[in-house]
Amino acid sequence: MSRFSLRSDFSRTPNPLAEALAGLRAQGLPPLDLTVSNPTRVGLPAPDAGALHPPGAFDYAPEALGLPSAREAVAGYLRSRGTAVSPEHLVLSASTSESYGWLFKLLCEPGDDVLVPAPCYPLFEHLARLEAVQTRSYRLPLAHGFGLDAGEVEAALGPRTRAVLIINPGNPTGHFLHEGELAALADVCARHRLALISDEVFADYAWAPAPGRVMTVAGRALPMPTFSLSGLSKVAGLPGLKLGWMHVGGPDAARDEALARLEWVADTYLSVATPVQLALPRLLAHAPVFQQALLERVRANREHLARARPPGATWDVLPAHGGWSAVLRIPREPGEEAMCLALLEAGVLVQPGYFYDFGGGAFLVLSLLTPPEDFIAALAPLTRVLGAAG
Repeated sequence: MSRFSLRSDFSRTPNPLAEALAGLRAQGLPPLDLTVSNPTRVGLPAPDAGALHPPGAFDYAPEALGLPSAREAVAGYLRSRGTAVSPEHLVLSASTSESYGWLFKLLCEPGDDVLVPAPCYPLFEHLARLEAVQTRSYRLPLAHGFGLDAGEVEAALGPRTRAVLIINPGNPTGHFLHEGELAALADVCARHRLALISDEVFADYAWAPAPGRVMTVAGRALPMPTFSLSGLSKVAGLPGLKLGWMHVGGPDAARDEALARLEWVADTYLSVATPVQLALPRLLAHAPVFQQALLERVRANREHLARARPPGATWDVLPAHGGWSAVLRIPREPGEEAMCLALLEAGVLVQPGYFYDFGGGAFLVLSLLTPPEDFIAALAPLTRVLGAAG
């Protein structure tokens, strides 16, 4: 038998929750799904399909960093959000996941490591491993509302750490970076010669304005190389169209060297399809319509959840600033997995906090994307099961 690489040897053993869910679906008993993450299947507005048939759609577009018109469309979108950037400092990829792969190639030798926050979405360990790169976790303290603590970042550094990753706002915690946090983090990065990777895919989904909030690191004069990531998947609710972007910033010399090297990497893959690049101005023009509908959905579902919590309940909805999720803190006993299984038996699917590397307690994660009728229907069994555990 052929020998395969260790980096591709991921565990494929299903956990008890996955097995129980598969059993229900096999019986034709799908639960009310409070884990929905696909914005194309929850009744939110989509753009006119004609946008995907622009003139020249079948032309070969070999510009490695992306078509100038597409990069200008992204720059224009960022300007509309209050961020002035040059299109020449933007790089297009097929997704933010691909952008991470390119950045790990750019910044790391095999065996180097990148700092990632905990809790956060369970993706980065896999992406890094596929590039022969390691990850090291730094904690986001619950006492700070899962805000960034630069001391935790510095304490987590190793001799081969090359970059720090932040998720802004946190996924699923919904905490936005604040100015003081960014200033302290910039000091750590500058002193240790680290790059900063800022995942900003949910940055357009702040539930309410607030002073001192950092919406993006793009366009800022910071002392270290910076890479600000987003894309159509979240900005316009179009994950199937496969287009992401990164803004490259920081000191001029480091920025220009990073762009020159990324051009070689991108030219090796040429992964972004021509039709979606040509359609990008129209797709981004649709983004505000989608975002308004999504924010109305998320705010309404969160209000329903808050109202459903009985006075004196032993569980809480944790404060957050934005995003698509809600985090519940629940009693430590009987534990996250037991609670998820009990909820599944009651017909409601949620995610345990350990999926996201939560620590310091027991947590559940709920999607606020779920259609309102399903979300409201799930609240009665959810509160009943949570109440019985308390």
